[in-house]
Amino acid sequence: MSKTIVYKFGGASVKDADAMKNLLDILRNRLRKNMVIVVSAMGKTTNSLEEILRLKMEGEDFSSNYTILKEFHLSICHQLFPDSHRVFAVLDNLFTSMSKQLNAELSEDNYDEYYDSIIGFGELFSSTIVMEYLCENDLLVLWQDARELIKTNSDFRFAKIDWAKTRKNCQTKLKAKIENFPVVTQGFIGSDSQSRPTTLGREGSDFTAAILASCLKASSVTIWKDVPGVLNADPKKFSSYFLFEELDYKQAAEMTYYGASVIHPKTIMPLANARIPLFVKSFISPEDPGTKIHSTSSNSSISTYVLKEKQLLISFRVTDFTFIEEEQIHRVYEELKSLKLRVNMLQISAISISIVLDEQPFKLDRLLNRLKNDFEIRYNSNLELLTILHPEKSGMDSVMKDYEVFLEQQTRNTFQVVRRKNMLS
Repeated sequence: MSKTIVYKFGGASVKDADAMKNLLDILRNRLRKNMVIVVSAMGKTTNSLEEILRLKMEGEDFSSNYTILKEFHLSICHQLFPDSHRVFAVLDNLFTSMSKQLNAELSEDNYDEYYDSIIGFGELFSSTIVMEYLCENDLLVLWQDARELIKTNSDFRFAKIDWAKTRKNCQTKLKAKIENFPVVTQGFIGSDSQSRPTTLGREGSDFTAAILASCLKASSVTIWKDVPGVLNADPKKFSSYFLFEELDYKQAAEMTYYGASVIHPKTIMPLANARIPLFVKSFISPEDPGTKIHSTSSNSSISTYVLKEKQLLISFRVTDFTFIEEEQIHRVYEELKSLKLRVNMLQISAISISIVLDEQPFKLDRLLNRLKNDFEIRYNSNLELLTILHPEKSGMDSVMKDYEVFLEQQTRNTFQVVRRKNMLS
């Protein structure tokens, strides 16, 4: 194990000028050689870029959205830098590059590739500002384009890592740099064999930190969040919650599989394989211990609540009085795979297949068109999927109160319900 450490700062930790000053305070006494700092896009930048893409896809004007996004970043810079600072010229060049890319043709057929060509600009903006701000305050760091390190296949939006090439790049392009200076780089983005931008899945910056840590054989990874560590429930959505002081890799992986937002689902595997501990800490209270995820025999049986919003329930019903067989299941999954739609929940009855997905409107239209001749299809939108790990009976009853229930299922250690708040409650 090397002495290298990896820090990852999410969007909330760089969302405005005050957050940037707080990041500076965190790093002032922690920054050192053999350190990689992975940065997400600032605040809700990725959401703003997705809205621009939606408008572009629907043929609507997105110029005001573009201007607002540019002014958002420039406003932060005006609070952090003198007006003559070079960061303004660098940002202007990045926004000009994004503008040119937005003029390219977009269609349903090339949406995923187009998405990846635009969405990563958020991380390019933020990492540039972070690097320049640290240097402006006498913390000398280098900037590294993650697309030169993280090599992937061409599965746009959900790119799979080419571990051999990525490991080689980290050893030849990154290791020598961090031996002399800390390095700031971007989360979430990579590139394929033709150097086209790719992304690792929404919220994929955690995964980037794990990839780099694995390739550099780092001693630890620390993810800085706006929560005190890994909790058994999202404090923004639940009134009571519990902080885990430590978790085993397997238990953490199970939580992320069902959608726990504190860590990206793919983060755990490379760290567990390399036995690299993961710390989840609060950038609001950086001296607090947070949560340590590592190999431990300690397994908590405390009920854990994972809530996914903006969910879509689709039911495919056979039309010829036969029963559901493997052929029909394969048919549905074949189309889901081609559209890169991930199933969050599945339930099969004698005559129907029901699936729960994240809402993606234009992809829903394509899915329905492709399968309408094979099934009678019904769907409900704007639902919630609540998963309870290690459920207790009292907890299960309370989550059904005041909700309309569309689907539920239970195993020995997991309870899931698809629900919508009653309008009268």
